[in-house]
Amino acid sequence: MILLHGLWMPGAAMLWFARRLSELGYAPAIFGYRSIVGRPEAAAARLAACLRAGPPAHLVGHSLGGMLALDALATIPGLPVRRVVCLGAPVCGSGAASALSRRALTALYMGRSGAILRRGCATWPAQVEVGMIAGRVPRGLGALLARFDGPHDGTVAVAETRLPALADHVVVDASHSGLLFSRPAVGQTAAFLREGRFRA
Repeated sequence: MILLHGLWMPGAAMLWFARRLSELGYAPAIFGYRSIVGRPEAAAARLAACLRAGPPAHLVGHSLGGMLALDALATIPGLPVRRVVCLGAPVCGSGAASALSRRALTALYMGRSGAILRRGCATWPAQVEVGMIAGRVPRGLGALLARFDGPHDGTVAVAETRLPALADHVVVDASHSGLLFSRPAVGQTAAFLREGRFRA
């Protein structure tokens, strides 16, 4: 299993989540990448090389990390991935990212990752099961910069995380960054990786 962090975060941001998954019997590895100055295409290529060097794996990505995982699967054929869990990833495109991109200074906040956050990622190989865990505690910087219609996690709207192609979708009581420290999110991640479905 490989864990991918989000925008403006180091790999260490995934340590708590990784430890909780280890307690449930998984052996997670954290994939670090440059989310601001690095190109998403370069990170996807490195992720692909990492995946091809080992046995089939699961991916768990927070926010931009989930987008990067799905984009790699969509653009690089034949990656040995069974299931993906996204944590608050704006697969339909991020309204907050679009709002930021219209402001000259704040657009720099997203660096080279801005385009993928604005456009979303709606397709991936049919054989890969993707589950989405969204948050509904409205705390975060995005709430100050973008208008949300309906539930959101302070950065990403729940509606921005829903796609028909998802194998399953669940909403937990957590903010966007709080998803990384949510025991319900860990439990739901483990359930999806085992069964391809979240717990009711």
